[in-house]
Amino acid sequence: MSNVLFSIFPNERFVDLSLYQYGWEQCEPLRSSEPYDRGHYLFHYVISGAGMLTVADPDGARQEYHLKSGSGFMVFPRQTAVWQADEYHPWEYTWVEFDGLKVKEALELAGLTAATPVYRANTRELSMELKNEILYIAQNPDQSPFHLIGHLYLFLDYLTRSSSARQLIQTGKQQDFYVREALSFIEQNFQNDISVEDIASFCNLNRSYFGKIFRDAVGKTPQEFLISYRMGKAAELLKLTSLSIGNISSAVGYPSQLHFSRAFKNVYGVSPREWRNENKLISK
Repeated sequence: MSNVLFSIFPNERFVDLSLYQYGWEQCEPLRSSEPYDRGHYLFHYVISGAGMLTVADPDGARQEYHLKSGSGFMVFPRQTAVWQADEYHPWEYTWVEFDGLKVKEALELAGLTAATPVYRANTRELSMELKNEILYIAQNPDQSPFHLIGHLYLFLDYLTRSSSARQLIQTGKQQDFYVREALSFIEQNFQNDISVEDIASFCNLNRSYFGKIFRDAVGKTPQEFLISYRMGKAAELLKLTSLSIGNISSAVGYPSQLHFSRAFKNVYGVSPREWRNENKLISK
């Protein structure tokens, strides 16, 4: 039997960077994963031993990558992949599944893409720090969500700094400036009755062009992101306060409680009241 640690992150709805599941495993010879095809990013760091990653291209062609200790691999959202331990030197690895607004920028900086998913380090020291951050998360699942997210940020920092495929930062890109301005506007005004037109107008951009560059950068349309951001804030208020559903609705920019409840259920699958009953922190 393989030795394994496995944990699932509590659903706290962090927007910029969030964990989903994480762990560590010492695999048996030829231990193979189930085909992976999820909506998030999954990174494995090989601590010892060796194995093989097989990734399916969109056209169905298969790419195989042989990996050994000190290297790693990233599986991208909606990418079908399988990995298998070596027969004679089965690998030991640690992994983390994550997502968020900061991820795309970090992976571009690290030079990791769906076509080039293998991580190799440019310095052993930074590579060890990267490994230690993932192991810390895997070995400390009872730490607070904010604590674990802090270590996930450190993991991303070491990933971008240690990757041998690291890209130079391109500064001054006009599209990036507009997206940052839009995100800042949403963060400061989500509680008001704002629309996508308001955000585009704030950036002095045509709505169609603004929508394109925002989706390219963030992975969601402005409307999808605005709803997701508001519902995340609503979930925090439902969990941490005793405000009424109506007051929370107004606090996140929904004058109509009915419209708010519908939007919340579309995101979380249950009504705000049901979500609060399941997730409300119990006062000591």
